[in-house]
Amino acid sequence: MTSDQHSEGTARPPPRHIAVIMDGNGRWARAHGKARHAGHRAGVRVARSITRACAQARVEVLTLFAFSSENWQRPVDEVNGLMRLFVEALQREADELHANGIQLRFIGAREQLPEILRRRIAAVEAKTAANTGMTLVLAVAYGGRWDVVQAVRRVAIKLRAGELEPADIDEALLDRHMSLAGLPPPDLLIRTGGEQRVSNFLLWDLAYTEIFFTPVLWPDFTPEELAQAMSFFRQRQRRFGRVAGQLEALAD
Repeated sequence: MTSDQHSEGTARPPPRHIAVIMDGNGRWARAHGKARHAGHRAGVRVARSITRACAQARVEVLTLFAFSSENWQRPVDEVNGLMRLFVEALQREADELHANGIQLRFIGAREQLPEILRRRIAAVEAKTAANTGMTLVLAVAYGGRWDVVQAVRRVAIKLRAGELEPADIDEALLDRHMSLAGLPPPDLLIRTGGEQRVSNFLLWDLAYTEIFFTPVLWPDFTPEELAQAMSFFRQRQRRFGRVAGQLEALAD
């Protein structure tokens, strides 16, 4: 958890942006005597449930860590199964997401994905682009260090083209070239499965994010578990480098 102390006063508003590291599919499958792929399918069902719950709670952005840049190192059969599952899920869920006004956005190294998945991603992004409800961000073939590198590369191209000067480079400029550009940074990160690390996820964006770790495996994560995480968030005093007295003065 962060080093901030829990506030004793008024409950805070809900988070605008929730990010989730969905961990525990494989362990859940093993505990139930099933293949790992069964755990991933169960995880997709939970992702659908949590997306609906966040939309109902008026969360503005939900970012799900679906497949990391390091996950390519997993067994080929598991990776191929995950890619097929992503294609199936997008085909099945796109119409419902669109009907509910949810905008779907993907972040990650798309060029590494199978062509059929890239086509499906482009189609669902185009279909939901004008939606004004919650934004659902899926991080696929994504890594936090990759994100920073690709942002720096984009800035370097503009420098070489004479569109920027070195003095123009600051945090705001780099932020505009990150994958989550245009969206509020995550207020709350939830990691299921009991591990307590960020695993190369949104390294730039998590600078002031509150972190909620839970031992619950992702396929067992329910809207009630989500409510507990949001309750934890509301009790936090988010100082952003200030002291408590400054926040109280601002509130007045």
